[in-house]
Amino acid sequence: MSSEIFQAIEQVGREKSIEVDVIIQAVEDAYAAAAKKYFRTKEDLGARFDRDSGSLAVFARKKVVDDVTNPDLEISPDDAESLSLPASEEGIVEIPKPREELLQLGRIAAQAAKQIIFQKVREAERDNIFKEYAGRLGEMINGLVKRFERGNIVVDLGRTEALLPKKEQSKAERYSQGDRIRAVIVDVDRNAKGPQVIISRTDERILTKLFEMEVPEIYDGTVVIERAVRDPGDRAKVAVRSKDRDVDPVGACVGIKGSRVQSIIRELRGEKIDIVEFSDDINSFVTNALNPAKINRVQLVDPENKALEVVVDDEQLSLAIGKKGQNVRLASRLVGWKIDIKSEQEKKREVEAEIERMARDAKEMESLHAAGEKSVERLSEAGFRSLDAIVEAGAEGLSQVPGIGPKTAEKIIIAAEELLETRRAQEAAEQARQEEQARLDEEARREEQARLEEQARQEEQARLDQQAEEDAGLAAEAPAQEDGSSEPAGDDEGALGTQSSDSSAETPTDEPEPYGGTFDTSHDPAASKQVHDSQPVTSPSEVDSGEPREGD
Repeated sequence: MSSEIFQAIEQVGREKSIEVDVIIQAVEDAYAAAAKKYFRTKEDLGARFDRDSGSLAVFARKKVVDDVTNPDLEISPDDAESLSLPASEEGIVEIPKPREELLQLGRIAAQAAKQIIFQKVREAERDNIFKEYAGRLGEMINGLVKRFERGNIVVDLGRTEALLPKKEQSKAERYSQGDRIRAVIVDVDRNAKGPQVIISRTDERILTKLFEMEVPEIYDGTVVIERAVRDPGDRAKVAVRSKDRDVDPVGACVGIKGSRVQSIIRELRGEKIDIVEFSDDINSFVTNALNPAKINRVQLVDPENKALEVVVDDEQLSLAIGKKGQNVRLASRLVGWKIDIKSEQEKKREVEAEIERMARDAKEMESLHAAGEKSVERLSEAGFRSLDAIVEAGAEGLSQVPGIGPKTAEKIIIAAEELLETRRAQEAAEQARQEEQARLDEEARREEQARLEEQARQEEQARLDQQAEEDAGLAAEAPAQEDGSSEPAGDDEGALGTQSSDSSAETPTDEPEPYGGTFDTSHDPAASKQVHDSQPVTSPSEVDSGEPREGD
């Protein structure tokens, strides 16, 4: 019996990949809990499994103290000595419970022990899974689709299950139960109620792993994937560089006739992949990242905040931006900079607007009579080249300019504010004029559209009226044609009947000669048939009359 229990424990350990000591500890804890439930005591009960005999012993742990206040947890030295129980280094003695009482453990206590054992075994399994997969984050694994749970996919990995959440699924992919699936491990949750391993099909690392599998140069380190970004199910961009000058990184990833990259595209269900060459020069890198659009120039706007501006031809603007801004968005993520794309025409308008603003500021500064020409020159040298800058600096700021005192600064501020008010009034009037013009243009457009619609309606009505008149005329002509065609037919029939009767009266009783009777074809049936077929068709009156035809 003892060997059977221990063998069962060892078998469970092998099946679950759990150490035997862990299972034995679970059995001891379960037996102690069952005993505590049976004895209904507050004592600190424990259990010990004997591997040789296979028996379980239950004992109560008590601390040896001189002054006993809690008999369930404490014992005096005299009582411990009387029981001949050795104390541990912590002063704890173990008082065994009678075996006879342990045999009386009921069904409820056994069920509680069973639940505790199962719980301990499950916890040990989860710890093993966590230890196995916690160090494999970013690794690609294969599995089978097992079931679906509210949009999430549970994948069978063999020893355990993994969860593919809905947010980690590509919109271009659909799976059925039993399908094989590749994904990367993105997280391992020790405390999850369901599967602990979280996998993803949208993570950028799956793209890197697929390239490592398909491109030997990446696997051996000759070509390095610096960055990869994705819009899962739609498009991806990969930046690569080569450590060997003789190896083209982009060509190595594409393969002969695109064979290498096409296999990755098939794995990702048709997701388009742009492979660009990485460069330490941000201008070159941005130009490559925005492929297939052609870039005219790149300008750094704010290097500290990583903002730049890209100028393209007018016909390349939509290609550079991409569908719903996809191309520029992926390129921005790939290079790590904020990209603002402008066309040549738009850039030209900005330059013209800037020139007009500078000319306006210069003209307004010349109109600043309160400051005088010398004061205006001093202000310009100090960096105050517009009315806005003067008003923003205030009298205190202007007073710091050499040659301008507080009173002069006050006069300059007052004059600048008046000129700004004049400018705002002019701008407001111009804006109102433009809005009014836009309103009038819109009204004219609507009137023209209404006129065209009315004209089209009238033309359609005229066409329908003409069609109705033609249909009515055709309907009126049809009965007249039917009446006219029926009367002549009756007359012909009557005349034919009369002629036939007259001819029948004059025709002799002898059988008339066949058509073309001057030819004797009785000896040759074929010739008779040929001659008969060659004769013209005659009316019945001519045949019955027996009169010779012209030419007989």
